[in-house]
Amino acid sequence: MPRRLLVLLLTLLIAVQVVRNAAVAAFADGSPDLAARVWRGHPGAETSLGMIEIGRAARERRPVSPAVFAMMDDAAVKAPLAPEPFLVRGVQAQLAGNRPLAIEAFAAASQRDPRSLPAHYFLADTLFRAGDTRRGLNEIAVLARLAPGGLSSVAPYLAAYARDPTTWPELRQLFRSAPELEESALSALATDPANVGAIMALADQRHRRPDSAWLPVLVNSLIAAGQYAKARDVWATTSHVQAGSLLYDPNFAEPGAPPPFNWELTSSTVGLAERRSGGGLHVIFYGHDDGLLARQLLVLPAGSYRISMSANAVPGDSHGLNWSVRCDGSQTPLTAMPLDVAPKRAWSLTVPAACPAQWLELSGVSSDVGRQSEATIRSVRLVSERPNG
Repeated sequence: MPRRLLVLLLTLLIAVQVVRNAAVAAFADGSPDLAARVWRGHPGAETSLGMIEIGRAARERRPVSPAVFAMMDDAAVKAPLAPEPFLVRGVQAQLAGNRPLAIEAFAAASQRDPRSLPAHYFLADTLFRAGDTRRGLNEIAVLARLAPGGLSSVAPYLAAYARDPTTWPELRQLFRSAPELEESALSALATDPANVGAIMALADQRHRRPDSAWLPVLVNSLIAAGQYAKARDVWATTSHVQAGSLLYDPNFAEPGAPPPFNWELTSSTVGLAERRSGGGLHVIFYGHDDGLLARQLLVLPAGSYRISMSANAVPGDSHGLNWSVRCDGSQTPLTAMPLDVAPKRAWSLTVPAACPAQWLELSGVSSDVGRQSEATIRSVRLVSERPNG
């Protein structure tokens, strides 16, 4: 009988323990005060109460009570696999200026929960501050895999460190092990034209392609900064083309390199411009809306030039199609010529000194009749005559 009573008591105790654990687990996140009343010393309740109190102290800009840290330490002893007490210990060590202990604590938190975003974030930040760039970048790579929108969220972090040339060897190593990070980091860097050197130093051959996502970002940044020649050099290097000619792809036969230093062709309510197989540009202007059909950005030195072209442009059939050249940032043409006249004679272009880049554009200009026009342009020629002055 006593033995049966003992078994019964043990069973009841175990049942109570299970119920208390379940109650704490249920209330720890949403109602930590209730969880604490169920079992005040439970590590789940201690952790939840401690994290809430730390957050409250941060919001109110006051120190965290030593009793809170003591409670978190107690939770760490009772629940050695929980990451939160080690996160708190790491922050406490940071505040005390003890970086080695902070790194040790954050590393322990990430080991206990490999998917903990705060653990990897705090560890990366502390490693960077300690000068351990290689390990810090490895933590950033982990964050990129774990965080929602991870690539875009960590790219600015990587870009900030890429501005320092001493970090380039570690970044190259990181990009080799996590190539998906390279494109995002380079795109983040490309928003600032001052980073062109870092980008060209870090981009490997796989990420120096005409379709690289960072290329149009950097080219547009350089253009916006007025650095046209550098923008064209970056475009040419990454597109693997020669940049020495005044006009790229005069025969409309090389679609591989992207705009704006190659032809930008339109398909819209204005009309259609598309390369023909083997070369040439087929243009249809619908005649209802004004707008661009084709254009290319040039970087011509100040001086005099002549433009000529070969085209199947029958007067009347190509009505409303016009070539023009204007300075970037200006809407006033330096020169203009109707397409149905252009094949018959060359025309002059004078580029002033205050015009470092120019748009060569083919546009459609509507009329009251709203008649459709069509032409095929076989080639465009641009040659220098003599410098001004």
